[in-house]
Amino acid sequence: HDFEEINYFNLNGKKFKWNPNRYNDNSNGAVGVFTTEGLEDILKLLKAELGSSHNAETLCELFKNGYLKHTNLADATRFIANELFKDYGLVIIDAAHKDLKRLFVPTILDELKQGTSFEHVTKTALKLEESGYGVQVSPREINLFYMTSDLRERIVEVDGAYAVNDTEVSWDSFESLEKEVNTHPERFSPNVIMRPLFQEIILPNICYIGGGGEIAYWFELKDYFEAVKVPFPILLLRNSVLLMSQKQSKKLRKINISIEEAFLKQHELINRKVRQISNINIDFSKQREFLKTHFEDMYEIANQTDVTFKGAVKAQEVKQLKGLDHLEKRLLKAQRNKLKDEVERITMIQNELFPNRSLQERQTNFSEYYLEYGDTLIASLKESLNPLQQEFIVLTL
Repeated sequence: HDFEEINYFNLNGKKFKWNPNRYNDNSNGAVGVFTTEGLEDILKLLKAELGSSHNAETLCELFKNGYLKHTNLADATRFIANELFKDYGLVIIDAAHKDLKRLFVPTILDELKQGTSFEHVTKTALKLEESGYGVQVSPREINLFYMTSDLRERIVEVDGAYAVNDTEVSWDSFESLEKEVNTHPERFSPNVIMRPLFQEIILPNICYIGGGGEIAYWFELKDYFEAVKVPFPILLLRNSVLLMSQKQSKKLRKINISIEEAFLKQHELINRKVRQISNINIDFSKQREFLKTHFEDMYEIANQTDVTFKGAVKAQEVKQLKGLDHLEKRLLKAQRNKLKDEVERITMIQNELFPNRSLQERQTNFSEYYLEYGDTLIASLKESLNPLQQEFIVLTL
């Protein structure tokens, strides 16, 4: 990951952000080798926020044993992932290991000499664009980084010579670069275009399960996989989950909001509920239909007399329909103010379920739920989720 993606987490509506620049001399290198020095400051804040319950102590102990007893982020992350999922047969590897990178050497050399990924991903991206599908990532002519303990920067080629962008590192020919690839394959790191290929070379999959963004850019890679003769896996969109407490479920029932309605945009949900609980039917659909019918007669009169008046009739129709829309919105606003308590309850419960009007998985750290549910959280998710059930799961705990 890029460091900006993982240097913070949200808990109880607060943002906990780590700034390691004063500790990390290698902050231009791969994120995995960043030192964990300084994370004791985050632990102090975490303890204060979580409190002293049994689950809080478990979380703080996990944080301490992960981040304070390991010297870099990669080792800390492996430890934490294993602690959370060790009962489920989790396999964790170090993809930067020299022996694994050696399996990738033929592909690295092909990329440097032939630029195969650029050629084939570009073609596929054009096909996707022509079919109306947005392109997620664009390939570079060389999709590799050069990596040392304090450096991760892309490789560029100019007139048969190669260099590491914005550094003094360079090779005067492909042959000299080939020698380094064979001697130090661990120094060559795939970017977002080549990383899926590397994954499939070292851990072949029948099926790759990923999030929406991941699956979207995998679509661009099928021709590239075929060109380098690596089997392309079946792609499967992962499950998404909304976690809801029994208390929140009761709140929804009390204010007569269905699970499906909870997913509406907030203004749509509020307007729908205001209409339902209001003593006044604030819906001008009939009036709109009446106006449209009325203006159809006027169009007919204009056709029979002077067709140049059709423009004036159209302008008047648009004006009056806009007037109805405006009046309906004002009446809804007035009714929302009148039903202020109900609107606040609707807003509050939806904000609980969709923090920042987004999915929980995009906003909230898992520890917020672990604090309440403890070990049953992951066990319940494991029991309830079926990768082949292509639905959004609402799980009441």
